[in-house]
Amino acid sequence: MPGLIPQPLPTHFNMDRDDCRRNKTLGKNLMCRLQCVFTSSSAPESRLSLEDTQQWSQSLERLLGSKYGLATFRTFLKSEFSDENIEFWLTCEDYKKITSSFKMSSKARKIFEQFVEAESPKEINIDYQTREEIKRKVKSPTPQCFDEAQKIVYGLMERDSYPRFLRTRTLKLAPPPFGSDPKRPLKL
Repeated sequence: MPGLIPQPLPTHFNMDRDDCRRNKTLGKNLMCRLQCVFTSSSAPESRLSLEDTQQWSQSLERLLGSKYGLATFRTFLKSEFSDENIEFWLTCEDYKKITSSFKMSSKARKIFEQFVEAESPKEINIDYQTREEIKRKVKSPTPQCFDEAQKIVYGLMERDSYPRFLRTRTLKLAPPPFGSDPKRPLKL
């Protein structure tokens, strides 16, 4: 009965199965964390409400303006291995708050090396002209030297990552609105 003896699976199949398991685990972890936020927090101001999650679907700006929305979106992007855009955007937001010219110069170089420079570890998807313009601006940095790249990255997130995020089951964890059928998923 040689047909009943399981044959070892090809290596590439095992790797695909491992990737699938890892992605499912990431999704389950995210869902578990959100469920905990909905149910376990004792302080009313630290709880996530249905209203909060509904606001997330209004715009990317509202999502990023919410502490829990931002954390959830970042986790989602990490699960898709595409978190460089949000990391760049947040780093630029912090960069704009720097007042010391020495710190600004140092931070500008780090941002350039980490996100903007070709072949950098977390290279963002911007055009050549913008990349070159930033390269010039980093030599004499100002709080606005990354603004154009930040706008491009925000646009990419708004057109690509944000709609995918909204289609995930993550936001469907919230209890259904009053008067709706609880057996049907929440539509955003």
